[in-house]
Amino acid sequence: MKDRDAGTRPGDAPQFATVASALSTQQQLASALAARLRDAREELVTRWLERISARVEILPGKLFPSEELLNHVPLLIDGIAAYLDRSEDDVGSGLTVVAKAMELGALRHAQGFDAYEILKEHELLSGVVLAFLATVVDDPELPGTRGDTAICFQRVGHAVDQIRQATMTHFLRLSAERAHEREERLRRFNRMVSHELKNRVGVIRGAATMLGEGWLDAAQRDRFIRMTVENADGLQRVIQNLEALSRIEADTRQRRNVLLPQTATEVVRQLRASAAAKGVSVRIAPGLPAVEVDAAAVELCLMNYVSNAIKYSDPDKAERWIEITGEYRPSTIGTGDADAGAELVIHVRDNGRNVPESARARLFEQFFRAHAETVTGIEGTGLGLSIVRETAESLGGRAWAEFPEDGTTIFAFALPSRREEDAAAAGTRRPDGGTF
Repeated sequence: MKDRDAGTRPGDAPQFATVASALSTQQQLASALAARLRDAREELVTRWLERISARVEILPGKLFPSEELLNHVPLLIDGIAAYLDRSEDDVGSGLTVVAKAMELGALRHAQGFDAYEILKEHELLSGVVLAFLATVVDDPELPGTRGDTAICFQRVGHAVDQIRQATMTHFLRLSAERAHEREERLRRFNRMVSHELKNRVGVIRGAATMLGEGWLDAAQRDRFIRMTVENADGLQRVIQNLEALSRIEADTRQRRNVLLPQTATEVVRQLRASAAAKGVSVRIAPGLPAVEVDAAAVELCLMNYVSNAIKYSDPDKAERWIEITGEYRPSTIGTGDADAGAELVIHVRDNGRNVPESARARLFEQFFRAHAETVTGIEGTGLGLSIVRETAESLGGRAWAEFPEDGTTIFAFALPSRREEDAAAAGTRRPDGGTF
């Protein structure tokens, strides 16, 4: 009577029983699939790692580079299984799962992945898990209907999506921080450029004014003409730097990639007159890797290194030379680990004036000139090396100097690379037989 007063009919009872039974078989199937996922989590992570490593140029052992991360990545599978097993929970309710997803986002940011690669990585995770479950559901001993199976697969997809959201959110947060750092770097560069432009324009105006004076003798007139030409050349280099930097900051789809030997040849061509005036031979070493580089960035770095070496060539040496070399090698950028990927390293070696030991630590500081107190008659504001450092770091690389015992000086910069075609062009092999 109570059921009838509540609005039920005698024929409703079997329907309610059917619904309850359906929910029961669905939950049984979900629990069974979750258990299978947990049992196979190590195997699933291995499959996932193999598929990622087939798409990117990183050693398989470096996709999850630390033992701690590698051991805890299976927790992502556990999170998917828990979400499947307990339909009332959210996958994000497991703080460990979220933490590991965020840790993965930080790792991929440090390794230079882009957003597309991360999305593809999680698509591969979903594919690995669903392919595994597709073989499991063929087990005739498992309960449930096709509808139950479809609901379970839907929940697995939702769980992977939430893990992807946690990874991407942290990755994008770190990317935003890097973008802010680049903006600050650009502001600093603008201040540097403004300072140099003012200085050089001031020198040109002053020299031009003096050239109008009738009392100048020939030697003085030549001196002011030389000052005008040198500072005009300096202005031209600043403008070239600005143009190069504007191309570097542009969308990657608009960047111009050229072969490294081509870029080096163009730099030598542009500086041929300056080198000839100083009696300096600029040469490109045989075997420069024929890999594609960002034309703007590499040209900017090489231009500053080579022009600096020309400027500080040693007039007391009978033979004055500069040599550009390059190699593709295991990366040490940011990790100190020789197996952390690959990088393109470019060296500019010269036999010019040696840098005083007391000045070496400050070489890449803004406005610092290592020979300011020991060498006279050389114009400059101390911005060239800091521009190289800023440019290399903006692309995830680094810049430094070396001082071999033979008395030469090496200025170098390295840019990270994971491109398969670069490794193939350089002919660099990994310890596992593949290419860096």
